[in-house]
Amino acid sequence: MPEFTTAAQALEALPGSADPQKLAGIDATVLFDLSGEGGGQWTATIADGQLGLVEGAAATPTMTLKMTAADFVAMINGDLNAVAAFMQGRLKVEGDMSVAMRLQTLF
Repeated sequence: MPEFTTAAQALEALPGSADPQKLAGIDATVLFDLSGEGGGQWTATIADGQLGLVEGAAATPTMTLKMTAADFVAMINGDLNAVAAFMQGRLKVEGDMSVAMRLQTLF
């Protein structure tokens, strides 16, 4: 993936960079709740080997990922390890933790 400068750029690239074979068997709604400059809420829906993304919050997501937009960009660019961010409290996960673990390997 290219180097991203904003959370919106990184999120908009996710559907095209997701591996359909790895998406197979996952049925989840993921809310990305990003704070700070460039933040916002985006909802990714994973079903039937496809990933769709819309701006805005889902009413009942399977999992919610919360972090700053800057940390999200760093994580997507490979400059911040997701597990380290979680352990440091920079990444918070609410809901189905198994979905969070699988997200790491999808892109």
